[in-house]
Amino acid sequence: MRYRTMFKASFRASLLALAGFSALAHAKQAATVAFLMPDQASTRYEQHDFPGFKTALARECPACHVIYQNANASAALQQQQFNAAITQGAKVIVLDPVDSSAAAGLVEIAHAQGVKVVAYDRPIPATPADFYISFDNEGIGYAIASSLVAHLKASGVPAGAGVLEINGSPTDAAAGLIRDGIHRGLKDSGYKTLAEFDTPDWAPPKAQEWAAGQITRFGDAIKGVVAANDGTAGGAIAAFKANGVQPIPPVTGNDATIAALQLILAGDQYNTISKPAEIVAAAAAKVAVQLINGETPKATTSLYNTPAQLFVPAVITRENINAEIFAKKIQTPAQVCRGEYLAACKKAGVIN
Repeated sequence: MRYRTMFKASFRASLLALAGFSALAHAKQAATVAFLMPDQASTRYEQHDFPGFKTALARECPACHVIYQNANASAALQQQQFNAAITQGAKVIVLDPVDSSAAAGLVEIAHAQGVKVVAYDRPIPATPADFYISFDNEGIGYAIASSLVAHLKASGVPAGAGVLEINGSPTDAAAGLIRDGIHRGLKDSGYKTLAEFDTPDWAPPKAQEWAAGQITRFGDAIKGVVAANDGTAGGAIAAFKANGVQPIPPVTGNDATIAALQLILAGDQYNTISKPAEIVAAAAAKVAVQLINGETPKATTSLYNTPAQLFVPAVITRENINAEIFAKKIQTPAQVCRGEYLAACKKAGVIN
């Protein structure tokens, strides 16, 4: 019930909360801050997270220097980047870990040298970081599953029908939270989970390969797919298309990537989650500056014994894509309505 209430709150409330959270106060001293991201399977880090963080940090601490690295799904490479950031004098490291378990050791290394760690997007359960910034990942899983269940019921899909579940990386604690939310959303739905898969490194080709096997195994018994993000959703959709399945069962997603928005407009993907990375990136920059200044960032909750600030995202379908994505300028029609998707955009009223 808690997540249901949260997701009924408007996205505007999240933005207002961020505005209050982001009352700016420049750092008292110049400092180096590292921003270490986990992989390149999603385009969000280069296109949204890092630009948003860099802009916000420059606004809050004009004299601060930012180190940006992406580990390309390698925990070993991320450890090298983490150690290098400390060597280069980073006072705060904002870390989105490749491997949430292995990251516990990184937090210990940092704390032993007086360096603060902000866990970003993915939590670090075993060893508390100094702060955790993210969207509500368990709430995301519950929301996409609940949205799919409501759609199946509205479409007349009978109780007892089956769905597939495609989770994220088994080394990502945030993926585990999304999975827990999905389980809760499906638990009393009346629909059964035919099979479930944890996608290594969130890799879309691995999700596609697994989904193809399940299509061969279950065929028409698959009435929906709960995929934990847009990359794994795209893999599942590609598997259905390769197998000539028409219509494609409704598939969930998460991240509101341009590719996912195009698939939603075309009717190939049912939903996604809008969680503008710039929101959490700006919040992380604010927390980093507060830690540099020796201040205690204000938390609104706690997760894994770590003070945290969790933001509430919005579920996106074709019914609200105009209001939630284009009217709010999360993406523009020019970015989404290209090539083969022009006709779908016109039909949805996105463009004339």
